[in-house]
Amino acid sequence: MTIIVAGHTGLVGSAIFDALDGSNSGVIGINSKVVDLLDRKVTFEFIQDHKPELVIDAAAIVGGIGANSERRVEFLSKNLQIQGNLMDASHAANVERFVFLGSSCIYPRQAPQPIKEEYLMTGPLETTNSAYAVAKIAGIELIKSYRTQYGRRWISLMPTNMYGPRDNFDLASSHVFPALINRYVTAKRSGVAEVTLWGTGSPKREFLHSSDLASAVLVAMEKYDSDLHLNIGTGEDLTIKELAEKVSTIAGFKGETKWDSTKPDGTPRKVLDVSRLKALGWEPKISLEDGIRQTIQWFEANYN
Repeated sequence: MTIIVAGHTGLVGSAIFDALDGSNSGVIGINSKVVDLLDRKVTFEFIQDHKPELVIDAAAIVGGIGANSERRVEFLSKNLQIQGNLMDASHAANVERFVFLGSSCIYPRQAPQPIKEEYLMTGPLETTNSAYAVAKIAGIELIKSYRTQYGRRWISLMPTNMYGPRDNFDLASSHVFPALINRYVTAKRSGVAEVTLWGTGSPKREFLHSSDLASAVLVAMEKYDSDLHLNIGTGEDLTIKELAEKVSTIAGFKGETKWDSTKPDGTPRKVLDVSRLKALGWEPKISLEDGIRQTIQWFEANYN
C-alpha cells in the first residue's frame, strides 16, 4: 500500500510519518523541498506518478498569534492552494482515502465548551487567526463536497493545540507551547532573573502530544468514515499561566514570570468534545508533564 504524508517534516506530519513508517515500507513523505504543493502542475504529476491509496494532508502554513496577524494573506491564500491542489490531484489520480488535518481554530470564539463538532460556523471566529481558520473550514467543505459529489471516502480531522519534538520554536512565529519552552530553557541557560510572557495567562487551552495525534489518525483511518469532521484532543484544558508554571518548573527556571497584558490573549477558552473519537476506542497515552519533559529534552538537544 502506498501512502503519501504531506508535510512529513513538521510537528504533526513527522509524528504521523514515524507511526506509519515502522509498519509500512510504502510510506512516502513530502515537504516543500520534495514537492511544491503551491505548484498545481507539479502536485498533479507527483500524485499521478506515485498513485497512492491514501494521502494524509498535514502540510500547512502555520504559526502563533503574531504570525497569524502579520501574514494573513499567506495563511489564507497559500493554505487554500496547498489543500486544494492536493485534494484535486488526489481525485484526478483516483486516490481511495484522503485524510485532511485542520485545526480547532475553526470554531467560533465564543463556542460553548467543550466544543462539539456541530458547533462549526455557529458564531464569529477569533479575529487573530480568522484567515487561517477560514482556509481550514474551506478544506472541510471541499472534503465534504468530494464525498457528496464523487462518493469519495475522505475524512477531515480537527486536532486541538499540538506540541512535541520538531515543533517550530521560533519566538517570532511559534505557538504558545514551543514559545514557552524556548523562553524558559533559554532563560535558564543565560541566567536571567525574569521572563515576560504575552497576555494575562488567563485563557484556557487543551494540548495534545504529536505522538498521541498520530495514534488517533491511525485509528480514524481505520474506523471513521463520515461527512462530519472529527475532533482530536484530550478533552482536558488548563490556563496558559498553569502551563507556564509547569514548563518553567520542568525546565529548571528559578526566576520570576511576568505578564504583558497589552498583548492579545486570543480565544478565552478552547477545549474539544472528543466523545466521538473516544467511541472509536482511542485514548491519549502521554501525560502533559511527560510530554513537556520529552519536548524540553528534544529542544535542548537540537537548539544549543
